[in-house]
Amino acid sequence: MSPDRPAIVAVDGVFTYPDLDDASHRVASALLDGAADLSEARIAFHIPPSFAWVAVRQGIWRAGGVAVPLATSHPAAELEYTIRDSGATQVVVHPSSAALLAPIAAAAGARLLITTDALASDAGPLPQVASAGRAMIVYTSGTTGRPKGAVARHATIGAQVASLVNAWGFRSDDRMLLVLPMHHVHAVLNGLGCVLAVHGTCEMLPEFDAEVVWDRLASGEITVFTAVPTIYRRLIASWEAAAPEVQRARSEGVRTLRLMMSGSAALPVRTLERWREISGHTLLERYGMTELGMALSNPLHGERRPGFVGLPLPDVDVQVVDEDGIQVLEGNPGELEVRGATVFSEYWRHPEETRLAFRNGWFRTGDVAVVEQGYYRLLGRTSVDIIKTGGFKVSALEIEEVLRTHPAIAECAVIGIEDPEWGERVAAAVELRGDATLSCADLQQWSKERLAPYKIPRALLAVSALPRNSLGKVVKPDVATLFQGR
Repeated sequence: MSPDRPAIVAVDGVFTYPDLDDASHRVASALLDGAADLSEARIAFHIPPSFAWVAVRQGIWRAGGVAVPLATSHPAAELEYTIRDSGATQVVVHPSSAALLAPIAAAAGARLLITTDALASDAGPLPQVASAGRAMIVYTSGTTGRPKGAVARHATIGAQVASLVNAWGFRSDDRMLLVLPMHHVHAVLNGLGCVLAVHGTCEMLPEFDAEVVWDRLASGEITVFTAVPTIYRRLIASWEAAAPEVQRARSEGVRTLRLMMSGSAALPVRTLERWREISGHTLLERYGMTELGMALSNPLHGERRPGFVGLPLPDVDVQVVDEDGIQVLEGNPGELEVRGATVFSEYWRHPEETRLAFRNGWFRTGDVAVVEQGYYRLLGRTSVDIIKTGGFKVSALEIEEVLRTHPAIAECAVIGIEDPEWGERVAAAVELRGDATLSCADLQQWSKERLAPYKIPRALLAVSALPRNSLGKVVKPDVATLFQGR
């Protein structure tokens, strides 16, 4: 490895691996503040995507602390909840967010440390950090209640990254463009973690901007890009709105990448196909969770099946089981379970929920899947994406894929709403294209040729924008709220 190879390229500059080693050492010393070891004290940090973010996260680990990344997009109430729930003893912040976080840290009895001060500290002695120790707490989205902190140990993160480096062929000459929020495993593990493991280069943008991202993807300098379906839809819209000569330059430039991936939400087949037409890339779709990193992936080399999340990753065990935990035959739906060194150890301070999350050593994902010719296909969440109507179990994701092919529908979310006759009835919330209009009767007539009768939506609601979380994933409970009283 060349010592001059850039490790991080971001708004605060271009930094090499020796720069990162020095900066993280200084941060660790500032956090220790004369102590010998943080001994798994939780350290929350609120920093935009930057070299400082990476240096602080690394510094927390080198000091023996547990990193708790805070979402820069979250309001004060949610930040306060995460700091208090994690029991953070220190909060590291960028100067721009000191005014927001100072009173929250003070109320929680936590020390506030500004990044500029931490990075300017003198480097002192550091402790030995055990691989079995806790390393990071990442909070889940909280779609079924208050967010829970998923605890990953150093060994767990090492196993997760090793599995992905192996599966996706990361190498030292890779340069990844990262535009995702830095409080989620998609960015922290699949992106930054893999690049740092092979001493490649991670180029971090402060926020997503379609025009800026297109300029970088078409530059010929980027080799790997990973994003969520919403980002690909925005990139497609930007490409379609561009002049023909710009379209040609973008399409030619993006073909030089070696790998483009999609995750964190189901990738519509329509989006995959349109992106392939524009870029020449068949997006590599995979499946994972905060609690286990990644478990399934379409292959780097080999068939990438649209609508499927692929095969078990190296060193990850996966099975599909019925309600009693008995493995089902291929072709039959069931709950997806995962085990192995990549699975998290606990929900922070939630021992009962941790116990219920496992069955016979297998983590119960709550996702329903089916195996077809060896490849796994997700049918939805056991709670919100499986609709029980008239005695049938229906996959909301399957219906959504069909509805997206309607010429008037730009995007949609399907849920089940309570019905005295059917148990649940299929309901669709849709974003319409341009000035298009669509009635429920017209949608039902169109659907008769494409869906079984019990899968046809019986309620329709047109909205300007579906409710989404910070990663662009539709929040189904919020969609259900839209139908209340209608």
